[in-house]
Order: sequence, then structure tokens, then C-alpha cells
Amino acid sequence: MASINPYIHFNGNCEEAFNLYKAAFGGEFSKLVRYKEFPMNPDFPITEEEANKIFQIALPIGKNNVLMGNDTPKFMGRHNESETRSKIHVSAKSKEKAEYIFKALSEGGEIEMPFNETAPGSFFGMFRDKFGIEWMVEFNVD
Repeated sequence: MASINPYIHFNGNCEEAFNLYKAAFGGEFSKLVRYKEFPMNPDFPITEEEANKIFQIALPIGKNNVLMGNDTPKFMGRHNESETRSKIHVSAKSKEKAEYIFKALSEGGEIEMPFNETAPGSFFGMFRDKFGIEWMVEFNVD
């Protein structure tokens, strides 16, 4: 069976973002590779300033999911952090856990839809975190 794992690109603040995600979801990074760990390649010019940035990071969430990301090198351009992106959808096993994740990840960000009951036993909220990543968090009784 195939799996789908979100992969997020950052403008130099990947490690800070993933430390927030780790605090919200728990767990440990299964991979953390920095650009300095690779030999310099003239076709892929990494500056000394970027050498300690994240080439690839992975945070397992639950049994079968992995949130992944990296810092995009400056020579490849910047990401528009205000553009409409796809949202990362999180389903929690309890209302309390969903509410905790929502509050932890939305702090300092922009709430589009507060975390509230949307139907009997269903709770949902949407926001853009302080790194520009869009999230949807839900809990359903069923």
C-alpha cells in the first residue's frame, strides 16, 4: 500500500518550525540531515550561511504518517509564505488532543476558523501557523 506524507519547504526556518511541530505532536525526529553533511557541488551551491540549514527532516506522527520538510537554498528562490497552499489535515483521537494541537500550532499564526463544535460530537478549526503553513485540525466522535 502507498502512503502519503506531507513535505513542506521553508525559507530558512525549517528547524524552528519542526521543533514547534514536535512539541505539538510529540515524538522524535527520525531523520535530520543538514546541508553541510554533503560534499560541496558546484551545480548545487550552498553558502556557508546555509550549511547548517535543514536538507531533510522527518517527524513520525502516529503509526503510519511522517511530516517531512527542508530549507530551500537561496539560489532556488524564496517561497511566498502568503500564497494559498494545500492544507495539512490532522485528525486527533480526542477533543482534548485536537484542541491542544490547534492551540500549540496556531500560536502566533492567523486563525481562519476557530476550533469549535461543527456538528454534534465534531470539532474543527483552520489556521495558518506563524511559518505560513496551513492546517486543519478535527476530532469526530465516530
